[in-house]
Amino acid sequence: MTATININTTATPAAAEPGNAADAILRRLATRAMGLTGADIERIVREARLKARRGKRTITYEDIEEGIRGNRPPVPYNLRWRWAFHEAGHAVVHHALDLGPVRGLNIDTGQGGYNLVGFHLWATETRDWYENMLTMLMAGRAAEQLMLKRVSSGSGGSDDSDLARATRIGFDLERTLGFATEYPLLYRPHRDPGAVLDREPELAARVHARLEAALDRAATILRRRRPTFHALAKALFDAQAMDEKAVLHILTDGDLPP
Repeated sequence: MTATININTTATPAAAEPGNAADAILRRLATRAMGLTGADIERIVREARLKARRGKRTITYEDIEEGIRGNRPPVPYNLRWRWAFHEAGHAVVHHALDLGPVRGLNIDTGQGGYNLVGFHLWATETRDWYENMLTMLMAGRAAEQLMLKRVSSGSGGSDDSDLARATRIGFDLERTLGFATEYPLLYRPHRDPGAVLDREPELAARVHARLEAALDRAATILRRRRPTFHALAKALFDAQAMDEKAVLHILTDGDLPP
């Protein structure tokens, strides 16, 4: 279901600055809403409209944001820092390797952090691209290890987790993509990589070695870009949700070669 929202702000109306104010507000709302379902958003908008109607005024950005924030429990201080480091790590490495734009970061979901990133199509499907992807996926774990000296289970635990996606890429590099350490020309797909890795310890060792190399590489990038990494993590901890413009401002301020 699509809802049309008219938003007023205390600043100059969007009509006086075509696109600028409205686009900025919508980007901020979209970033703040990362992790919500369509049903969640529909309910929040409905409740915000009702609140505005009762106040005999137009719905505002603050009404929507308050509805989103009220939908989520507060994140404990230490956990908020862990999520900020984790997501900042992904973003810094993604940018350093020029994989594509970082559209937004969010640690305000109550269920872990979210990052929304894009990818340059011209760079995909090469061996370097897959290795860069592995490095980016392992960067959250590398960030936790670098800053907190121990890692959480946040990188794993589900089929769409960082470790699951990285393991699948490592498996495909060794089995289906033509970049295997042994027999690179053989195409050997399987619907259940976990089962194959369990019964083929040598293959498991090769895949794991790829993940270890990616983890080390991510840590090296974060150490080289430590000021940028720290600045982004601090900004994300404070704001809890950052759109593309806010993230890019910090990332480009400390640009270095990867």
